[in-house]
Order: sequence, then C-alpha cells, then structure tokens
Amino acid sequence: MAKFTILLRPAFAAAVLATSLAAVSAPALAIKPFTADYQASYMGMQGAGKMTLVADGANRWKYSLAVTSPLANLRQTTVFEDTNGQWRPVSGNDSSQVLTKKQNKNATYDWSKGVATWTGDVKPERAGPIKLQPGDMDALLINLAIVRDVQAGKATQYRMVEDGRVKELAYKIAGKEAITVGGQSRQATKVVSTQGEKETIAWIVDGMPVPARILQRDKGQDAIDLRVQNVR
Repeated sequence: MAKFTILLRPAFAAAVLATSLAAVSAPALAIKPFTADYQASYMGMQGAGKMTLVADGANRWKYSLAVTSPLANLRQTTVFEDTNGQWRPVSGNDSSQVLTKKQNKNATYDWSKGVATWTGDVKPERAGPIKLQPGDMDALLINLAIVRDVQAGKATQYRMVEDGRVKELAYKIAGKEAITVGGQSRQATKVVSTQGEKETIAWIVDGMPVPARILQRDKGQDAIDLRVQNVR
C-alpha cells in the first residue's frame, strides 16, 4: 500500500504539496483528547475509519488512526511530545493488511541522539538512521499539525521524516467550501497537494481537531475518501 501524506503513512500514498499561507495570526489551539469517526471508501469499497488522541504521560500524547474495509485494514500510531507548543514524534507503529499481504513497521525518534530509525518489515536502505532537525514530524503527526496551522493562519510547511526518508511538504490553500458534517453544513478551508499523478485534498473546519474530509486521488481516480461523521 502507498501512503496518504495528509493523514496516513505508507499504507496509502505520500503526497508532496505546493505552498502558502500567511504566517501570522491567532495562537495555536490547545491540544485536547478526541475521538473522530469517519466513513471510509477505499478503491470504491465502503469501510470505516477512527482517529483518537489520548494522553500518554507528562506532555506526551498518543495519536492513532484505524481504517477498515473489505480490501484493507490498517492501524497507525504516533506517540509525540508537546514541548512549549512544538510537537515532535517519539515513536510510531504502522501495521497493515491488504488482502493476504501483511506489514508491520516501527519507528523510533531518538532526540537525545538526533536520529530516527525503523525496524520490522523495512528494506535495509530504509532502516536509517536519518538525522533529525528541530521541527521534524512524521506523516501522521503532520495530519494534526496542518489542522492546527490552517486554523491559526500560520505557514504550512513541514519536514517529514518517515519510512527512512525525508520530504519537504507545503500545503496550498484552495479557497472555502461548504461541507456536510453530521447532517449540518459547515464552512471549510480546502487544501490541495499534488505530486506527479497523485493528488490529496483536505477540508479543514474551524474548531474541529481533524480534517472533516480527506480525498486521495491517483491518476485522476479516487483512491481513498474519508468523511468525518462525528467528533467527541
């Protein structure tokens, strides 16, 4: 499986995005626990998704995403630190099953040594170590950061350290659109990314800690579509 940059790791599809937001404005939203339920569509098959954020010790949080469908099941988790508003990953797990193919990968972000490494079902050249820089995040954590930064009117450029590689990500604002959430119409900011034949689109609603919708397209065809049903 490929990886969904705005939200998933290699299990769906990575997308590098193009630019720009003003770097000023409101302070970042306070981080709080939540559970979000999604309606999922993968390659035309209906399924379900769930995102959760829970406390995992002093200034640490555990952010998880699970997606199930008749074709695929995946679970991704990132444990990260919140240090004076800066989020940095500590560890991650990515497990997936597509039909009969299974994969399991673990990531370790050792900030004392300044390196990231990977174990499990990884190629030797993707095991690391990769040198870390301040502000580095993994793909799943960027999913939270883009929501935080769009709502705060801040720049949305990130360095993603994931799967034994480094990628520079920037998200482009594509205007406002109405989106239905829990049967109600809500105004959302639309962000778009393109990389070759892959495109990722997300809709960010003010006050909602996760994207209200994420659509991944490949070669002009919808690959995965997640639409939030409720957040609690």
